[in-house]
Amino acid sequence: MDQMESYTQLVMTYATDIGLKVVGAIVFWIAGRWLIGLAGRLLQQAMGRQKVDPTLMRYVGNFLAVTLNIVLVVAILGYFGVQTTTFAALVAGIGVAIGAAWGGLLGNLAAGIFLVVLRPFKVGDFISAAGVVGTVREIGLFATAIDTPDNVMTLLGNGKIFGDTIQNFTANPYRRVELKCQLAGSADHLAAMQLLREKLLAVPNVLATPAPEVEILDFNLVGPVLAVRPFCHNDHYWQVYFDGNRVIREALAAAGFPAPTPSQVVIVQQPTA
Repeated sequence: MDQMESYTQLVMTYATDIGLKVVGAIVFWIAGRWLIGLAGRLLQQAMGRQKVDPTLMRYVGNFLAVTLNIVLVVAILGYFGVQTTTFAALVAGIGVAIGAAWGGLLGNLAAGIFLVVLRPFKVGDFISAAGVVGTVREIGLFATAIDTPDNVMTLLGNGKIFGDTIQNFTANPYRRVELKCQLAGSADHLAAMQLLREKLLAVPNVLATPAPEVEILDFNLVGPVLAVRPFCHNDHYWQVYFDGNRVIREALAAAGFPAPTPSQVVIVQQPTA
């Protein structure tokens, strides 16, 4: 009976010790996370007062958060008696798969640093990168967040972005809007081209310099196809695109140009007697 009591006392002692350590670790984790968040907010406020670029602010904030979280996890493991050298040896011995995964992460990290330093784009720019078109929301340590035009947040690895073609539509003061206009074969194409040049200048946000371009692009069975190309700032691209198509339709109809309709000539030959 005394032996059973001693075992019970031993189990209770170990359970109490482990329970206290678990509770302490939870408190340590909650307090640590709160302090990490506080440090991040203070850093963001300090850099905001110094008018630091938002791209650099978010990148530094992410780097600080990841570093402090790693320190917190190592500290909690140390609290449980796990030696950091043992932990490092365990991580080092996981194998080739984890090593390859870390290699990819380090590649994304290095690419993220280059994106911040070389600045091919910044937060708020409208870009095309790695096959995704949208507005840059955040440049993170390992990935960049892009909001597509249909309002879907898309995460791209920095390594994939940096290793692919990047188009920055916001970098230049204006861009060209690509439109087409089908004319009837009997229409006066010179009058139509001049009319469209004048009407496009009245569309809101279309630039006068460079002036809208209207030229013959191609021919088909219906008639000549005009390339209609006004210029505008990237923020107004779709507004100019839709308004430009409407102007093409309304201006030509109001001026009395014939509607472009497919036509065929059928020749019937009577057999000779």
